[in-house]
Amino acid sequence: MGPQQEQADYSYLRSNVSFLGRLLGETIADAEGQDFLLLIEKIRGLSKAARLATDDDDEVSRAELLAVLRNLDNEQLVPVARAFSQFLNLANIADQHYVVSRQMDPLFSASEQLSSTLSALKEQGVSEQDIAATIDQLQVELVLTAHPTEIMRRTLIHKHTEIGRCLSQLELSGLTEREEQRIHQRMRELIAQIWYGDDFRLQRPSPVDEAKWAFAVVEDSLWQAVPEFLRRLDSALMNNCGLALPLEAAPVSFVSWIGGDRDGNPNVTAKVTDEVMWLSRWQATELYLQELERLVEELSMTACNDALRELSGGAHEPYRAVLRELRDSLQQHQQAIEALLADASRSKRLQPLAKEQLLEPLLVCYHSMLDCGMETIAKAGLLDLLRRVQCFGVHLLRHDIRQDSARHTEVLSELSRYLGLGDYAEWDEQSRCTFLLQELASKRPLIPSRWEPSAQVKEVLDTCEVIAQQPESALGAYVISMARQASDVLAVHLLLRETGCPFNLPVVPLFETLDDLSRAQQVMKHLLDNPWYRGHINGRLMVMIGYSDSAKDAGVMAASWAQYRAQEELLAVCAEYGVKLTLFHGRGGTIGRGGAPAHEALLSQPPGSLEHGLRVTEQGEMIRAKLGWSSLAVQTLALYTTAICRANLSTPPAPRPEWREVMEALSEDSCAAYRAVIRGEPEFVSYFRYATPEQELAGLPLGSRPARRAGGGGIESLRAIPWIFAWSQNRLMLPAWLGAGSALQKAIDNGQRQLLEEMAATWPFFATRLSMLEMVFAKADVGLSAHYDDCLVPAELQHIGQSLRQQLALDRDTVLALHGADTLLQDLPWIKQSIQLRNIYTDPLNVLQAELLQRQRKVAEPLLEQAIMVTFAGIAAGMRNTG
Repeated sequence: MGPQQEQADYSYLRSNVSFLGRLLGETIADAEGQDFLLLIEKIRGLSKAARLATDDDDEVSRAELLAVLRNLDNEQLVPVARAFSQFLNLANIADQHYVVSRQMDPLFSASEQLSSTLSALKEQGVSEQDIAATIDQLQVELVLTAHPTEIMRRTLIHKHTEIGRCLSQLELSGLTEREEQRIHQRMRELIAQIWYGDDFRLQRPSPVDEAKWAFAVVEDSLWQAVPEFLRRLDSALMNNCGLALPLEAAPVSFVSWIGGDRDGNPNVTAKVTDEVMWLSRWQATELYLQELERLVEELSMTACNDALRELSGGAHEPYRAVLRELRDSLQQHQQAIEALLADASRSKRLQPLAKEQLLEPLLVCYHSMLDCGMETIAKAGLLDLLRRVQCFGVHLLRHDIRQDSARHTEVLSELSRYLGLGDYAEWDEQSRCTFLLQELASKRPLIPSRWEPSAQVKEVLDTCEVIAQQPESALGAYVISMARQASDVLAVHLLLRETGCPFNLPVVPLFETLDDLSRAQQVMKHLLDNPWYRGHINGRLMVMIGYSDSAKDAGVMAASWAQYRAQEELLAVCAEYGVKLTLFHGRGGTIGRGGAPAHEALLSQPPGSLEHGLRVTEQGEMIRAKLGWSSLAVQTLALYTTAICRANLSTPPAPRPEWREVMEALSEDSCAAYRAVIRGEPEFVSYFRYATPEQELAGLPLGSRPARRAGGGGIESLRAIPWIFAWSQNRLMLPAWLGAGSALQKAIDNGQRQLLEEMAATWPFFATRLSMLEMVFAKADVGLSAHYDDCLVPAELQHIGQSLRQQLALDRDTVLALHGADTLLQDLPWIKQSIQLRNIYTDPLNVLQAELLQRQRKVAEPLLEQAIMVTFAGIAAGMRNTG
């Protein structure tokens, strides 16, 4: 949150939170009775008293709250949990609406962000030509991914969006009393629908279900947001530089992993990927048909230029004639897709539409209007449609494929054994690369027609064949998770060639662990030294930086420095070979997974890292929070744009040598401290499974992907998202701070405090790290963590939690001392207030969850499981993230 946000008047937000809370209370009273509402108010009052109490009274207040929650009847468990969970959801809706409200428009609007940024750059001496060139070269790719701990059902998301729309309507001046009452009644209706409905899916969603969720995000939000954002960008560019945004401009685009990310998810098969890609085209066609229907209805003009007259065959209403023909063509194509999807065998192939088939008639209409003086008409709905075609193409979303490197090794191992060449899996790296490069240079096929591979190997090859059947424009990249060496990249290039892929799909290594990040430069240099590889990539390269697994492997401080250094080193090696590098950031929503406010995160990257575009994952609830409403999405796109313009035109400072020395020491010390607990404490895994709801989480029908990459195993096999989720539920927030504070304190003890303060004041990378730690400490709660231990952890393991909480308190004091502050978030009073407000509603959910987990682990009951799920959702809403 920047200084502008601290100028804001929050009374409007508070009044909306109170209003929604009152409507929820009325609904609860109607549904459950006035006595139940009084019980909820009593719990809320005790929670508030516990938060406001002095140290002497704190235990008394918490004991009374615990007594009330422990004495709840079984039939009260779920409704009590739901009451607090739903309030937190409504508070989040009010928060989201506030940011895009009319009252905040002068401070927060996309237009203000864009215009003030371009104006500030000009004041700093950046030329209008350089600004225009930067915007012309802008490439922002947001990659939508599924979320294995996504809590909220799609039907609830739609209801929340509708409540936000009602809040927007209430802002309008001149509403009659009757109109206002009608909106209030609609909100009561929606809240009642939520209360009387199911909060959760009964069955785990399939990858196709998840893909449809992503398509709904486009339809409900991005479809409107993209042309609106481009209008705002065009206006800011014209006002500041006197230049218009080119008609073909597509500075933002969207990619999906949903239905293509098979890393550790056996439910994503080649058949699923093929189905999802056709469904994506169907959805794009449907959206274009809706737009064409509107234009056919409106564009009844008769004046046209010669090109349109010829294209329309001399029709009296030429625009309608051309657009009807395009509409009819799209309808036929949509019917053909439906027939294809209905044919389970996919015995017939269908040639997808080309983007040009859409663009060409629309452009003829557009230029005809301009030639005939109808600029006002041309630059309305038709221009919006042209810009949608440039952004979404005919595929709606381009699709990435992701697979673990071990699966490719398995294919080549089985194949090499069949061919009598030995076992590829047992070869050293040099032997693998020699073999792969020889085969890539060979003109004969490698895979024999008579070979019958195992089911696992066949699935990988089938996926490559699905890729080969797609138009190049339908695909983004092939991402290799757990990429560790050059052969991992060459193996995918070979498999794609052997399965008939006719184009050079970008093959993107994902460097995830600390060790992999440290060797990323060496691996890419090995590849770039090879003439075949350099020729194949044609001067462009994409590399993905993993945030989640590196943080799980080494802790946030060591991981963030490894990510920073890897980016610097990759930029250097690509500059050496004259290759343009796009860095793909695999960020999650939480701090423990690389999350940070996007603007600050981008400005804290190494100089030059955004020069060739930004590619970043948007995941789960962060898609909802940043892109779920069109008004929010417009702001998010503007935020990414302004951050990239600032980073590329006003270069962030490179770290000085002494800063690097400090960071190297901080990285080493923090990693050692983190691993001393995670790996060095013999009973840590046992403690983790007792103290958090990790066991219960794995069995819930949340996402299509399993919580683990493989059955059994310890922390290393657990995915980063449920790892973070589990610790955020018990409020220890362990992965987001462990190791960092103790390393900082060691540097202070070594006489480097002044240097650390200088780094915090002048180096965005370091300042962002400290800011994120402060946010984590504000959300953590040692009292609640201790309560989980009391309820759930055997006595012989409780010393681990006690030690961790002592460390958290020490680390918090260290960060406060570096900031010269007495309390957390001293410079961000609204965030501090927001967390305090949410705590009143989140605390009872935490206390109740610990009680429920204790009961469930003794005697499992469906009612207890349902109540636990409700607490998961509520705490996630209170923390503003799930993982």
